[in-house]
Amino acid sequence: MNIALIAHDKKKDDIIRFVLAYQHIFQAHSLYATGTTGSLIQEATGLPVHRFQSGPLGGDQEIGALIAKNAIDLVLFFRDPLTAQPHEPDVSALLRLCDVYSVPLATNMGTAEVLVRGMERGDIDWRTLQQRKDG
Repeated sequence: MNIALIAHDKKKDDIIRFVLAYQHIFQAHSLYATGTTGSLIQEATGLPVHRFQSGPLGGDQEIGALIAKNAIDLVLFFRDPLTAQPHEPDVSALLRLCDVYSVPLATNMGTAEVLVRGMERGDIDWRTLQQRKDG
């Protein structure tokens, strides 16, 4: 599975701890992330991470383009709902694309845990069939 990892500044520590906790699951998948988040995850875990620009510089849009091509299977976006984001339209567009293309999306640690454990059980394997259909 192709997994996108994104975190706002105040949530970066949370996503790093999350990936560390589930590293045994993430190591079997391809990881994609926005710039700083990807660097921090790669540094903390040693896992390979394909990094894009930071979110405000277009990284959210780069991941959105992969969603539109049906090349991302799961998005974990640890958002900070209490801090205004200058690139909020990009964030909204990314969330909308997940809905349009039926890509499972978690915006907090609780939902991320449910999705990652479900992925481990095979509950998201239907994404592979979707990719074959669209590919």
